[in-house]
Amino acid sequence: MGAVWHPECFCCNACKRPITDYEFSMQGNQPYHKSCYKELYHPRCDVCKQFIPTNSFGLIEYRAHPFWLQKYCPSHEHDGTPRCCSCERMEPREAQYISLDDGRKLCLECLDSAIMDTNECHPLHLDILEFYEGLNMKVKQQIPLLLVERQALNVAMEGEKNGIHHHLPETRGLCLSEEQTVSTILRRPIFGFGNRVVEMMTEPYKLIRRCEVTAILVLYGLPRLLTGSILAHEMMHAWLRLNGYSTLRPEVEEGICQVLAHMWLDSEIFSGSGSHIASSSSSSSSSTSSKKGTRSQFERKLGDFFKHQIESDTSAAYGDGFRVGNEAVLRYGLRQTLDHIKLTGSFPY
Repeated sequence: MGAVWHPECFCCNACKRPITDYEFSMQGNQPYHKSCYKELYHPRCDVCKQFIPTNSFGLIEYRAHPFWLQKYCPSHEHDGTPRCCSCERMEPREAQYISLDDGRKLCLECLDSAIMDTNECHPLHLDILEFYEGLNMKVKQQIPLLLVERQALNVAMEGEKNGIHHHLPETRGLCLSEEQTVSTILRRPIFGFGNRVVEMMTEPYKLIRRCEVTAILVLYGLPRLLTGSILAHEMMHAWLRLNGYSTLRPEVEEGICQVLAHMWLDSEIFSGSGSHIASSSSSSSSSTSSKKGTRSQFERKLGDFFKHQIESDTSAAYGDGFRVGNEAVLRYGLRQTLDHIKLTGSFPY
């Protein structure tokens, strides 16, 4: 510091008490007790709220979520700390996430807009259909939409004869083409002690093949924006099948489906009239917007996160397919891109 101090004048810049220890810390030209400095400047874990420990080299080492920037001790990646199945944030020690009956965890912020049963999803289903109609891509067949548990989704996937491409740790949505019986969630589950599901009412639903698509299944318990993006993705699979598109390569079919999911999220986040960004009916738009209510700041942030997931996906089919497909749509427009896909089976360049 280049100065001489009276012992009683050499004080900590934080607590203002004299520093009598042989070792102290500096921030700029200001001295601190080591304990005061640590309290002020040493990062704390957002999960356990403790000081993040130093590694074997004496350096502070932590992990951070790439979108939410939640900082946490490296040990939490291996100690069973739950993550929200929607936003992927780790469960802080002072919070208690909701435990769904299939083992998934849901944070309270995501629970706030979560869709829990098939009836709750009906308005969103209509919203997606109107979104497609606004793009001049009306889905002319009535396709059942069912919210299901993870196990029912996995069973339905095994019952499909057509190849299904997926890369996430779990499948969240399916567009079915085979006749089978699916267990759907009839009523919103009831949560009891410990934020756990204590009552879940389901019923079997027999799928009958009247066209190329028998049903769309979506995993229950996800926020409205995530449920909607999954539904927009699966609806594009249905639209392709119903409009005579031949079997496409995974990167083309999944890519264009991700483009539609991304477009729907865009319309929900940035349009004052919700998903009716593509619709010319202002009265219809304002009516739907009022039904949705004002979106919370967290829900808008959540929508940005779901877009980020699509944009940063590293898989060949979903990630690379989306980026090539999105570039084609931005350059040539959606209709010309779809016409080119139908003619050649690939994206235009």
